[in-house]
Amino acid sequence: MPTYRDEAVVLRTHKLGEADRIVTMLSRRHGKVRAVAKGVRRTSSRFGSRLEPFMVADLQLYAGRSLDIVQQAESLGAYGADIAADYDRYTAASAMVEIADRLTHDEPVPNQYYLLVGALRSLSRGEHVARAILDSYLLRALSLAGWAPALDACGRCGREGPHGMFLAQLGGVVCENCAPPGTPHVQPAVLALTQALLAGEWEVVDAAPSRDADAASGLVAAYVQFTMERGLRALGQPQPVWNRGAR
Repeated sequence: MPTYRDEAVVLRTHKLGEADRIVTMLSRRHGKVRAVAKGVRRTSSRFGSRLEPFMVADLQLYAGRSLDIVQQAESLGAYGADIAADYDRYTAASAMVEIADRLTHDEPVPNQYYLLVGALRSLSRGEHVARAILDSYLLRALSLAGWAPALDACGRCGREGPHGMFLAQLGGVVCENCAPPGTPHVQPAVLALTQALLAGEWEVVDAAPSRDADAASGLVAAYVQFTMERGLRALGQPQPVWNRGAR
Protein backbone atom coordinates (compact mmCIF):
# COMPACT_ATOMS: atom_id res chain seq x y z
CA MET A 1 0.00 0.00 0.00
CA PRO A 2 1.28 3.50 -0.80
CA THR A 3 2.78 6.08 1.46
CA TYR A 4 1.65 9.69 1.23
CA ARG A 5 2.57 13.05 2.71
CA ASP A 6 0.31 15.75 4.10
CA GLU A 7 0.16 18.41 6.76
CA ALA A 8 -2.40 18.03 9.52
CA VAL A 9 -3.63 19.42 12.82
CA VAL A 10 -4.18 16.92 15.63
CA LEU A 11 -7.78 16.84 16.86
CA ARG A 12 -7.64 14.08 19.47
CA THR A 13 -5.71 10.99 20.52
CA HIS A 14 -6.54 7.65 22.12
CA LYS A 15 -4.26 5.14 23.79
CA LEU A 16 -3.61 1.91 21.92
CA GLY A 17 -1.84 -0.91 23.70
CA GLU A 18 1.06 -0.05 25.97
CA ALA A 19 3.00 2.40 23.81
CA ASP A 20 0.93 3.42 20.77
CA ARG A 21 -1.76 5.99 20.09
CA ILE A 22 -4.55 6.41 17.59
CA VAL A 23 -4.36 9.97 16.33
CA THR A 24 -7.33 11.70 14.68
CA MET A 25 -6.22 14.59 12.49
CA LEU A 26 -7.64 17.10 10.04
CA SER A 27 -5.30 17.17 7.06
CA ARG A 28 -5.02 19.71 4.29
CA ARG A 29 -5.38 17.38 1.30
CA HIS A 30 -7.04 14.22 2.66
CA GLY A 31 -9.66 15.53 5.08
CA LYS A 32 -9.97 13.72 8.39
CA VAL A 33 -7.41 10.97 8.91
CA ARG A 34 -7.11 8.35 11.65
CA ALA A 35 -3.68 6.83 12.04
CA VAL A 36 -1.63 4.76 14.47
CA ALA A 37 1.46 6.43 15.91
CA LYS A 38 3.62 3.57 17.11
CA GLY A 39 5.70 3.93 20.25
CA VAL A 40 4.82 7.58 20.83
CA ARG A 41 4.03 7.04 24.52
CA ARG A 42 7.59 5.98 25.19
CA THR A 43 9.96 8.69 26.46
CA SER A 44 12.36 7.74 23.68
CA SER A 45 9.80 8.47 20.94
CA ARG A 46 11.20 10.63 18.14
CA PHE A 47 7.95 12.47 17.43
CA GLY A 48 5.48 11.82 20.24
CA SER A 49 5.30 15.48 21.29
CA ARG A 50 4.48 16.51 17.71
CA LEU A 51 1.31 14.41 17.74
CA GLU A 52 -0.49 15.95 20.70
CA PRO A 53 -3.83 17.81 20.35
CA PHE A 54 -3.60 21.30 18.80
CA MET A 55 -0.24 20.56 17.17
CA VAL A 56 0.29 21.02 13.43
CA ALA A 57 2.73 18.70 11.67
CA ASP A 58 4.06 17.68 8.28
CA LEU A 59 3.49 13.94 8.14
CA GLN A 60 4.47 10.94 6.13
CA LEU A 61 1.88 8.17 6.47
CA TYR A 62 1.46 4.62 5.27
CA ALA A 63 -2.06 3.95 3.98
CA GLY A 64 -3.58 1.00 5.82
CA ARG A 65 -6.91 -0.80 5.40
CA SER A 66 -8.66 0.71 8.40
CA LEU A 67 -6.03 2.89 10.06
CA ASP A 68 -3.02 4.56 8.48
CA ILE A 69 0.40 4.50 10.15
CA VAL A 70 2.45 7.60 10.96
CA GLN A 71 6.00 7.10 9.70
CA GLN A 72 7.43 10.61 10.12
CA ALA A 73 6.30 13.84 11.76
CA GLU A 74 7.89 17.28 11.55
CA SER A 75 6.48 20.17 13.54
CA LEU A 76 4.84 23.04 11.63
CA GLY A 77 3.02 24.69 14.53
CA ALA A 78 3.84 23.92 18.16
CA TYR A 79 0.73 25.50 19.64
CA GLY A 80 -0.14 22.88 22.27
CA ALA A 81 2.05 24.06 25.16
CA ASP A 82 0.97 27.72 25.00
CA ILE A 83 -2.68 26.73 24.72
CA ALA A 84 -2.55 24.15 27.53
CA ALA A 85 -0.91 26.68 29.89
CA ASP A 86 -4.06 28.85 29.93
CA TYR A 87 -7.47 27.48 30.96
CA ASP A 88 -9.53 29.76 28.68
CA ARG A 89 -7.34 29.02 25.67
CA TYR A 90 -7.43 25.29 26.37
CA THR A 91 -11.22 25.29 26.70
CA ALA A 92 -11.61 27.25 23.47
CA ALA A 93 -9.17 25.03 21.57
CA SER A 94 -10.91 21.89 22.83
CA ALA A 95 -14.22 23.19 21.52
CA MET A 96 -12.62 24.06 18.18
CA VAL A 97 -11.15 20.63 17.54
CA GLU A 98 -14.39 19.02 18.72
CA ILE A 99 -16.51 20.81 16.16
CA ALA A 100 -13.85 20.34 13.46
CA ASP A 101 -14.06 16.62 14.17
CA ARG A 102 -17.83 16.68 13.82
CA LEU A 103 -17.93 18.83 10.68
CA THR A 104 -15.33 17.00 8.61
CA HIS A 105 -14.95 13.57 7.05
CA ASP A 106 -12.40 11.88 4.81
CA GLU A 107 -12.82 14.21 1.83
CA PRO A 108 -10.51 17.24 1.40
CA VAL A 109 -11.72 20.43 3.10
CA PRO A 110 -8.70 22.76 2.88
CA ASN A 111 -10.67 25.84 3.96
CA GLN A 112 -11.67 24.12 7.21
CA TYR A 113 -8.05 23.08 7.74
CA TYR A 114 -6.68 26.60 7.24
CA LEU A 115 -9.41 28.12 9.40
CA LEU A 116 -8.64 25.77 12.30
CA VAL A 117 -4.87 26.24 12.05
CA GLY A 118 -5.29 30.02 12.00
CA ALA A 119 -7.59 29.98 15.02
CA LEU A 120 -5.23 27.77 17.04
CA ARG A 121 -2.28 30.00 16.11
CA SER A 122 -4.19 33.08 17.23
CA LEU A 123 -5.12 31.37 20.50
CA SER A 124 -1.56 30.32 21.24
CA ARG A 125 -0.31 33.87 20.69
CA GLY A 126 -3.08 35.46 22.76
CA GLU A 127 -3.98 37.82 19.93
CA HIS A 128 -7.56 38.28 21.14
CA VAL A 129 -9.81 37.15 23.98
CA ALA A 130 -10.03 33.36 23.81
CA ARG A 131 -13.84 33.25 23.75
CA ALA A 132 -13.97 35.77 20.91
CA ILE A 133 -11.56 33.66 18.83
CA LEU A 134 -13.73 30.63 19.54
CA ASP A 135 -16.99 32.38 18.66
CA SER A 136 -15.53 33.68 15.41
CA TYR A 137 -14.18 30.24 14.55
CA LEU A 138 -17.50 28.52 15.27
CA LEU A 139 -19.49 30.90 13.08
CA ARG A 140 -17.01 30.68 10.22
CA ALA A 141 -16.62 26.89 10.43
CA LEU A 142 -20.38 26.42 10.30
CA SER A 143 -20.61 28.85 7.40
CA LEU A 144 -17.97 26.91 5.44
CA ALA A 145 -20.00 23.76 6.09
CA GLY A 146 -23.09 25.42 4.60
CA TRP A 147 -24.81 26.51 7.81
CA ALA A 148 -24.22 30.24 7.89
CA PRO A 149 -26.55 31.99 10.34
CA ALA A 150 -28.96 34.60 9.01
CA LEU A 151 -27.83 37.92 10.46
CA ASP A 152 -29.17 40.44 7.90
CA ALA A 153 -32.33 38.97 6.39
CA CYS A 154 -35.03 36.97 8.18
CA GLY A 155 -33.96 33.36 8.51
CA ARG A 156 -37.47 32.15 7.69
CA CYS A 157 -38.93 34.37 4.97
CA GLY A 158 -35.82 36.19 3.72
CA ARG A 159 -37.16 39.67 4.37
CA GLU A 160 -34.30 42.15 4.52
CA GLY A 161 -33.49 43.59 7.93
CA PRO A 162 -32.35 44.87 10.20
CA HIS A 163 -34.37 42.70 12.55
CA GLY A 164 -34.23 42.77 16.31
CA MET A 165 -35.03 39.17 17.23
CA PHE A 166 -32.94 36.01 17.05
CA LEU A 167 -34.09 32.40 17.14
CA ALA A 168 -31.60 29.64 16.40
CA GLN A 169 -34.39 27.23 15.42
CA LEU A 170 -35.31 29.53 12.52
CA GLY A 171 -31.74 30.07 11.37
CA GLY A 172 -30.84 33.38 12.99
CA VAL A 173 -32.55 36.75 13.01
CA VAL A 174 -36.27 36.79 12.30
CA CYS A 175 -38.74 39.49 11.37
CA GLU A 176 -41.77 40.38 13.47
CA ASN A 177 -44.11 38.45 11.16
CA CYS A 178 -42.13 35.20 11.48
CA ALA A 179 -41.10 35.41 15.13
CA PRO A 180 -43.10 33.07 17.42
CA PRO A 181 -44.48 34.55 20.63
CA GLY A 182 -41.77 34.97 23.24
CA THR A 183 -38.87 35.28 20.78
CA PRO A 184 -36.24 37.36 22.59
CA HIS A 185 -35.19 40.75 21.31
CA VAL A 186 -31.48 41.35 20.85
CA GLN A 187 -29.82 44.73 20.97
CA PRO A 188 -28.46 46.05 17.65
CA ALA A 189 -24.94 46.27 19.12
CA VAL A 190 -25.00 42.56 19.91
CA LEU A 191 -26.10 41.63 16.40
CA ALA A 192 -23.45 43.95 14.94
CA LEU A 193 -20.83 42.24 17.09
CA THR A 194 -22.02 38.82 15.94
CA GLN A 195 -21.68 39.97 12.33
CA ALA A 196 -18.15 41.22 13.11
CA LEU A 197 -17.25 37.83 14.59
CA LEU A 198 -18.43 36.10 11.43
CA ALA A 199 -16.52 38.53 9.20
CA GLY A 200 -13.35 38.52 11.32
CA GLU A 201 -13.51 42.28 11.95
CA TRP A 202 -11.22 42.22 14.97
CA GLU A 203 -11.11 45.97 15.58
CA VAL A 204 -14.85 45.86 16.23
CA VAL A 205 -14.65 42.64 18.26
CA ASP A 206 -11.78 43.78 20.47
CA ALA A 207 -13.50 47.10 21.26
CA ALA A 208 -16.84 45.52 22.27
CA PRO A 209 -17.90 45.82 25.93
CA SER A 210 -18.00 42.58 27.91
CA ARG A 211 -21.80 42.71 28.20
CA ASP A 212 -22.18 42.64 24.42
CA ALA A 213 -19.48 39.97 24.09
CA ASP A 214 -21.29 37.73 26.56
CA ALA A 215 -24.59 38.22 24.75
CA ALA A 216 -23.04 37.48 21.36
CA SER A 217 -21.46 34.33 22.80
CA GLY A 218 -24.90 33.24 23.88
CA LEU A 219 -26.24 33.66 20.35
CA VAL A 220 -23.36 31.63 18.97
CA ALA A 221 -23.77 28.89 21.58
CA ALA A 222 -27.51 28.61 20.90
CA TYR A 223 -26.94 28.46 17.15
CA VAL A 224 -24.21 25.82 17.45
CA GLN A 225 -26.34 23.70 19.76
CA PHE A 226 -29.31 23.76 17.38
CA THR A 227 -27.29 23.28 14.19
CA MET A 228 -25.18 20.43 15.56
CA GLU A 229 -28.19 18.98 17.45
CA ARG A 230 -26.31 19.10 20.74
CA GLY A 231 -23.92 21.38 22.60
CA LEU A 232 -20.16 21.10 22.65
CA ARG A 233 -18.79 18.81 25.36
CA ALA A 234 -15.80 21.07 25.84
CA LEU A 235 -18.06 23.95 26.88
CA GLY A 236 -20.74 22.10 28.80
CA GLN A 237 -24.33 23.17 28.23
CA PRO A 238 -24.63 26.61 26.59
CA GLN A 239 -26.23 29.26 28.78
CA PRO A 240 -28.91 31.59 27.36
CA VAL A 241 -26.87 34.73 28.02
CA TRP A 242 -28.57 36.49 25.10
CA ASN A 243 -31.39 37.21 27.55
CA ARG A 244 -29.10 39.80 29.15
CA GLY A 245 -29.46 41.85 25.99
CA ALA A 246 -33.23 41.42 25.66
CA ARG A 247 -35.59 44.35 25.86
